[in-house]
Amino acid sequence: MTVLISRNVRAGCEADFERMTRTLMEAAARFEGYLGAQLVHPGDDPEVEDAMYHVVLAFDRQSSLDAWLESPERKRGLEAAEPLVQGKPSFKPVSGLGLWFRTAPSNPPRWKVAVVTWLGICPTVYVLFLLTSDLLKSWWLLPRTVVLSLAVVLLMTWVVAPQLTKLFRPWLFARRSRP
Repeated sequence: MTVLISRNVRAGCEADFERMTRTLMEAAARFEGYLGAQLVHPGDDPEVEDAMYHVVLAFDRQSSLDAWLESPERKRGLEAAEPLVQGKPSFKPVSGLGLWFRTAPSNPPRWKVAVVTWLGICPTVYVLFLLTSDLLKSWWLLPRTVVLSLAVVLLMTWVVAPQLTKLFRPWLFARRSRP
């Protein structure tokens, strides 16, 4: 489960808010099922005009996310951050294949995303073919394709991609040296 939390930070409180957010993300990392979190600053994406701070927070399942959301650690952190923000937070669950790699301030290069995506899809398709070939051999091609592609999408979204993203995170999000 991935959520996007957006906050409007009071002018002059940005550094304190960032420090408080890092503390909250470190606390979340100690919870079971934590997959990652990232603070996205206003202006991190030059193509988007947005004055809000965003936190992308990912857990392996809804129950793990709920445990964090209801925790005393989070409640204390939010209370401490209250003077630094204005308005209510926007809290949106997000899903889909596009979010596999969105736990960093900038997306990794597309070629790296393509490599990791292929590393997930190729073995997943292969294993599904092995497991279902006898069962589906009498089916017409279109129904077989529908069932297998649905299985690949579901496995990639909730099982394979989160694990590959975690495994390859240092390589995907390695800082590129600037000239």
